[in-house]
Amino acid sequence: MTTSFYGDILYLDLSSGTVRSEPFTREMAESTIGSRGYGAELLWRMVPKGADPLGPTNALIFGVGLLTGTSVPSSGRTSITTKSPATGLYLKSNVGGAWGAALRFAGYSFLVVTGQSDHPVYLWIDNNRVEIRDAHFLWGKDVRETEKLIHRELSDSNIRIAAIGPAGENLVMYASIMCSNYNAAARGGIGAVMGSKRLKAIAVRGNRPVEVPNPKRFGELIKESWDLYHAQSGVLGTHLFGTAGGVLTGNATGTFSAYNHQKSSFEDASKLSGQYLASSGLLIRRVGCYACPMSCHRYSEVHSGPYKGTYTGGPEFETVGSLGAANGSGNIEGILKANEYCNIYGLDTISTGRVIAWIFECHQRELDFDRDGLDMEWGNTDTIIELCRRIALREGIGNILAEGTKRAAKIIGQGSDAWAMQAKGLEQAHCDSRSSMAYSLAYAVNPRGPDHLMTEALAERGRSPEMLSVIEEITGDKKYANQYMTEKRAEIVRWHEDVYAVTDSLGLCAFASTAQYYMTPKLMAELYSTMVGREIEPKEILLLGKKIVTMEKAFNVREGADRKYDSIPKRLMVEEPSDRVGKNAIVSQQLLDTMLDEYYLLHGWDVASGLPTRKVYETLGLGEWADELENLSLLPVEG
Repeated sequence: MTTSFYGDILYLDLSSGTVRSEPFTREMAESTIGSRGYGAELLWRMVPKGADPLGPTNALIFGVGLLTGTSVPSSGRTSITTKSPATGLYLKSNVGGAWGAALRFAGYSFLVVTGQSDHPVYLWIDNNRVEIRDAHFLWGKDVRETEKLIHRELSDSNIRIAAIGPAGENLVMYASIMCSNYNAAARGGIGAVMGSKRLKAIAVRGNRPVEVPNPKRFGELIKESWDLYHAQSGVLGTHLFGTAGGVLTGNATGTFSAYNHQKSSFEDASKLSGQYLASSGLLIRRVGCYACPMSCHRYSEVHSGPYKGTYTGGPEFETVGSLGAANGSGNIEGILKANEYCNIYGLDTISTGRVIAWIFECHQRELDFDRDGLDMEWGNTDTIIELCRRIALREGIGNILAEGTKRAAKIIGQGSDAWAMQAKGLEQAHCDSRSSMAYSLAYAVNPRGPDHLMTEALAERGRSPEMLSVIEEITGDKKYANQYMTEKRAEIVRWHEDVYAVTDSLGLCAFASTAQYYMTPKLMAELYSTMVGREIEPKEILLLGKKIVTMEKAFNVREGADRKYDSIPKRLMVEEPSDRVGKNAIVSQQLLDTMLDEYYLLHGWDVASGLPTRKVYETLGLGEWADELENLSLLPVEG
C-alpha cells in the first residue's frame, strides 16, 4: 500500500485521549503548500488569542513537507509550530533527520497535538495503528535512555523517535525536542510545550512508499536538482567541515561574537572551527539527514582527558559560538561535553549558551546574586557544563536561568537587562549583527525573535559566485553584496524570507536554497507544480511564501505585537564591540528604523504601526483574517 502524496492530518487530543484523522487535500496544498505554511493556518484557527503557551489550549503541530519522503535531495525536514512560552508569540522550529520521513511513510503529513494528559504518555504511530501509551517508565529519563527504552518496548531499534528530556519535563523556557542524537527542534521553548502536555515522545514506524504523480517528470527534476547540487562551489566545504567551517571567516569579518557580544571576534576561534574538529581526531563521521547528499552534521567523540567518554552530534557553528566563544571558552572538548548535555537533556544550545554568558557578565560586573558555589569567570568550561545540567534540572541558580535571559534579568535586576542578549524574549543567535546589516533587519522582523532561521540572508556577504548572483537577482547590482551596507537590506531580507517559507513548507533544507542555492525558486516551483498538478511560475510560489510570512505576522498581531516588537537586543544599538571601536560596527535605532521603514513598504504594511493592512490580507486570500483583526481593532487605518 502506498501513501497518498498529500497524506492525512492526525489529530491527538491528550485531554480526552482521542485520535482522529482527516485528509490533507490538494486545496490545502495549493493554498499554503504544506508543513510550515499549513501549520501557520492551523495555529491561527486552533489557538485562541491570549492562550497560555503551557496550557491545554495551545497546539503542537508537526508538519512534513510535500516533498518529504521522496528522493528529492535535502527533503528530510519537518516544521513544528506552536505558541512560544518564551515569547508568547508565534513559534516555528524546523528539524532534519529521518523522523519526518517516517511520519510520511506512515501516511501522515501532519500530527496536531492538543490538550494535556494527566499523566506521562508517549505516542506510538505504526502505519494506520495509533496508540497512546503510558510513559511513567520514561519520565525523568534523558533522551538517549528514552530512545533505548522505547526501542526495547517495541522490539524495533529502527523506529524513529521525537522526544523531550528533563528540560522539557521541567518546562525550561528554551527546552528542545530531539529527533536523534544530531537533530534538535529548538528555539523558543518548543520542548516545554511538549512537556506541558506530558507527552514524552512520539515513536513512528512507517513502511509505505510515497506516491508521486507524473513519476517521469518528477525523476527529471530530481536529476536536475542533483546536477545543480554538484555545481555549487560551497557544498564540499560544508560536507568536510560542517556549519562550524564558517567560524574562521566569521571571526575575520567581525560576526563571530564573544564574551556576550562585548567583542565581535574571539582569540581562540581557530580551536572552535570545523577545520580543527576534523584535524584533531574528535570528528568520527559525517552524518546526513534523510535524502541529504551534503551530510553537514557531525558525530564527535572525546577519547582522552577530563571529558573522555563524551560522544554527541555536532558541534554546529551556533553551538561552538554560544557555548564556547560567548562564554570565553576555546576548549572544544569541554564544549562537546556541554553540547552532549544539551542534546540528552533537551536544551537549545543557543539560548543555553546565551543565558550562561549573561550570568558570567553579571559576575564580571560584580552584581549581587548567589553564585551557587560556582566559579563564573570567563572561560570556565566546567562551570558551563555544570550550568547546562542545573538548568535542565532547575537546580539552584539553574532554576533562574531556566526562565531565559529576559525573565532572569528581571529576577537578578541591578540593570542586568542591558546585557541580556534577547528580543521578544528569545536569545539572539551567535552572529554579531553589528557587522551584518541584513541579519540585523532579519533578526528584528523574525516573528519568533532574533535569529537567522526564518531569513538566512547569508548571500549579503558575497563570498561565492552563487551569493553574488543571488544579490544581483534581488537588487540588480552585485555591489550590494556587502554586509556592512544598509542599502537594499529590506529587499534582501524580503526575498530570503519568502524563499525560506517556501523551502520549509516543501520539506526542504534551507541550506539548499539560502546557503548553497541549488534549490532555486524556479526548481522549487517546478517540483511543487508536479506535486499539485498545476503549473506555477517562480513568482507565484514566492507569493505563497509571502502569504505564509504574513500569516505568521498576523498571529503575532493578534497577540498584541506591533512595530515596537521588531527590535534587536539593546546592546547592539548602543555599544560598539571593544575590538571594532570606530569601525561603525553598530546598528543604531535610527539605522534600524530606516531599514524597517523600507521593509514595511515592500510588504505594503503600515509603516507607523508595522501592521499589515486589509488590502494586504485580501490580496493574499486572507480576508477572514482581516475581519477578525478588525473586530479586535488590530487593523491599521488606511488612507
